[in-house]
Amino acid sequence: MATISDNIANSSTFGYKRVETDFHSMVTTSSGGAYSAGGVRTTSQRMIDQRGSLVSTNNSTDLAVRGRGMLPVMRSSQIASGTNEMLLATTGSFRTNEQGYLVSQSGLVLMGWPAQSDGSIPNLPRDTSAGLVPVQLSVNQLSGSPTTQMNLRMNLPATATDAGSPGDTQPLSVEYYDNLGKSENVEIELIPTVPATGSSNAWTMVLRDTASGGAVIGEYNLTFDDNRTSGGTLASVTAVSGGAYDPATGSFVVNVAGGPMEINIGQIGDSNGITQLSDTFAPVSITRDGAAVSTMTSVEVDENGYVYAFYDSGVSRRVFQIPLVDLPNPNGLTALDSQTYAPSRDSGTYFLWDAGDGPTGDLVSFAREESTTDVANELTDMIQTQRAYSSSAKVIQTVDEMLQETTNIKR
Repeated sequence: MATISDNIANSSTFGYKRVETDFHSMVTTSSGGAYSAGGVRTTSQRMIDQRGSLVSTNNSTDLAVRGRGMLPVMRSSQIASGTNEMLLATTGSFRTNEQGYLVSQSGLVLMGWPAQSDGSIPNLPRDTSAGLVPVQLSVNQLSGSPTTQMNLRMNLPATATDAGSPGDTQPLSVEYYDNLGKSENVEIELIPTVPATGSSNAWTMVLRDTASGGAVIGEYNLTFDDNRTSGGTLASVTAVSGGAYDPATGSFVVNVAGGPMEINIGQIGDSNGITQLSDTFAPVSITRDGAAVSTMTSVEVDENGYVYAFYDSGVSRRVFQIPLVDLPNPNGLTALDSQTYAPSRDSGTYFLWDAGDGPTGDLVSFAREESTTDVANELTDMIQTQRAYSSSAKVIQTVDEMLQETTNIKR
């Protein structure tokens, strides 16, 4: 009755796992002859591996696990002491507190692996929680990152390198962000080589840095193929100044005022790099990393557990990864307050998986997991238990009456 009462009382508690009670007979004799009543004993087990249905919410950091696996959390009271004791939960409603930590109403802090400045997650041990830290977001704080790499994809007019063409320079300006988040530009001049006869299919690319007062940071001679199979693609790149061209990556490195910058123009013979076709100059695709100084406006968690911060400049950045913890026997976990659990000897050793990998399910944001209690089944069990108790009480009453009759027999 106690377990049934707890299950019904927590039928609306998010993440609650119902408790089952089993009865086992106690046999006090194994030989024939007179029967000796042994009675029963009970064992209770919390069914942690059972999953409740998911309900949608309007908070991006309401999280639930769809499938196998559990969220790593810790108590907020341990942040100041630096003791990161990992607990486990299957769902939680997390919001930032005054320090930017993602904390639930019951005082549980979400834990994860912090991303590096480029958004990559370092290679950390998966059989220990040593690499996990409380997820902390710099809400309403300014943030920016410098540009260290850019990709240039453009088409140069083939007619510009024909004999008799005017030899007009094609200008191009590409914005980048310096180490302080200020906007600067790499000014690019593409100068065709006009031959006396025929076509040269050759260009000179000069790069200047506005942060360095317009100084030349690189000059490269480009030639393009004109055969039938790879016509219009790069045939060779020769560095006059600046870093050497790497044909394996299609990149070279130049030094702007803030430091080195890698510029990718495509590999030799690659139609996805810089091309020379037709009679039109067209910047096809220009991308670069880095971001201007901006303020974080929101945060979201994807199905693989990656936490992305969104800024008012329109850019997003990966800041954390939330792993899913899996154990051989989830029902062997030690149940604690607030629908949290701790690993134990019965649960087996745990492993931290990327959400969606291995045996684990995926992570669902804007969702909470409901209680696994089925009220109808619990009420049915309660009626059966009450009837069993009434029947047992009737047996005791009958035995008492029999004993009373025995004592009333006159000697």
